[in-house]
Amino acid sequence: MTLLSATEIAVHAGAQRLVDPVSLALNPGEPLVILGETGSGKSLLAQAIMGTLPESLRATGQVRIGKHELRAGDRAAFRGLWGRQIAVLPQEPWLSLDPLMRAAPQVTEAHRLVAGRPAPEARLQAGADLAALGLEGAAARYPHQLSGGMAQRVAIAAARAGGAPIVVADEPTKGLDATRRDDVAALLLGALASGGGLMVITHDLALARRIGGRVIVLRDGAVVESGATAEVFARPTAAYTRDLIAADPENWPARAPQPDTTKAVLQVEDLAVSRGGHVLVEGLSLTLGAGRILGITGPSGCGKSSLGDALLGLVPPAQGQVHRAAGLAPTAFQKLYQDPVAAFPRTRTLGQTLRDVARLHRAPWDRIDTLLARLRLDPVLLTRRPGAVSGGELQRLALLRAMLARPRFLFADEPTSRLDPITQREVIGLLSDLTRTDGLAIALVSHDPVLIARTADDRRSLPMAHPAAVPLAEVQPVPA
Repeated sequence: MTLLSATEIAVHAGAQRLVDPVSLALNPGEPLVILGETGSGKSLLAQAIMGTLPESLRATGQVRIGKHELRAGDRAAFRGLWGRQIAVLPQEPWLSLDPLMRAAPQVTEAHRLVAGRPAPEARLQAGADLAALGLEGAAARYPHQLSGGMAQRVAIAAARAGGAPIVVADEPTKGLDATRRDDVAALLLGALASGGGLMVITHDLALARRIGGRVIVLRDGAVVESGATAEVFARPTAAYTRDLIAADPENWPARAPQPDTTKAVLQVEDLAVSRGGHVLVEGLSLTLGAGRILGITGPSGCGKSSLGDALLGLVPPAQGQVHRAAGLAPTAFQKLYQDPVAAFPRTRTLGQTLRDVARLHRAPWDRIDTLLARLRLDPVLLTRRPGAVSGGELQRLALLRAMLARPRFLFADEPTSRLDPITQREVIGLLSDLTRTDGLAIALVSHDPVLIARTADDRRSLPMAHPAAVPLAEVQPVPA
């Protein structure tokens, strides 16, 4: 019996159609992957099927979940099914977690209120869920005290606690290293053993391969290819699918080595960084010159973001020295945050924020237009608030915002974690171009060692800290 079927689902913004009619079915034990680049309509399609579209958008078509027949445009009809029949793993954990509740109680609450477990059993199961995701040391922390990858795993544990047979996971592994990505994939696939259903929305090719099943490839709101995932990856028929696969970092050419003869922008001597009394990074020494890229890798929670805070002077080092080039203003040292949703005021349009930043740094207005074009961003996005754009679009807008300050050093904390392979390649290409044209020095953080190997002039790999030393999240930015 089909667990979920969607017939002629389309999404409209006024008279504009954002997603063309799509029909699909979710069968017991067979995962379905919705694959496509940032802004292709993947999340909108999923939201229409779940009845969670924003009020400004309209869905048409029919959805059947189990025995329930629903009109896609009737949001209220879906509400009673959330958590019990269909569980949603949202794209932005910062928006899905209660900022006033610690991690363990959030998962416990779902076990108790949605699954109906007694309080003692709910607490025990919540602890087991967090431990299975490597979050034993995070149980008593608030969402703002977690790294982006850790917050994502807490959100997964909370969403799965209700025991719904159908799971819709929207970019469930962004910000996670390969090991954690595989752990999450295994957790999601585990639900299929008992005849459950799994729909995964992603631009991550490695995750799509790992999930398997069937795949639907979307571009500009339309299906360009569908079929068995293994078959589509082995023999793609659509030119766009071939381009998407070719854009994987495995297929990138290596960056041409840049001479290390320029004046140092940043020097680090025997640096140690700690959080909450636990040492995360120690004995680190390096020199980063203008026009060069330093690649930083390491597993989730190892202290990569904390290292960036120390390099930028946001936290004092526990030991050692950080020397920044003399004569540069503090604003010459900028950061791209791992979670851009935390870097933009939620109640203002993106255009208002970017115009304020441009005015603050005396940047010409046309620089915004130039960067919009280079980042493949539609100017209409500036009329929207952060919650009304995709995660990948918001990540690129965060890069635009940082570049308005004309920085000399940029700590790029997972700047492509929300981007599809094609856009990721373009953004990394833009960063590389800026090192050559503007003499920008970049510390590039990524969970992907292949991306770093293809991009960086120098590399540092951070080991995993002791489990008790789970770091706090990076210092949150002050909205412009």
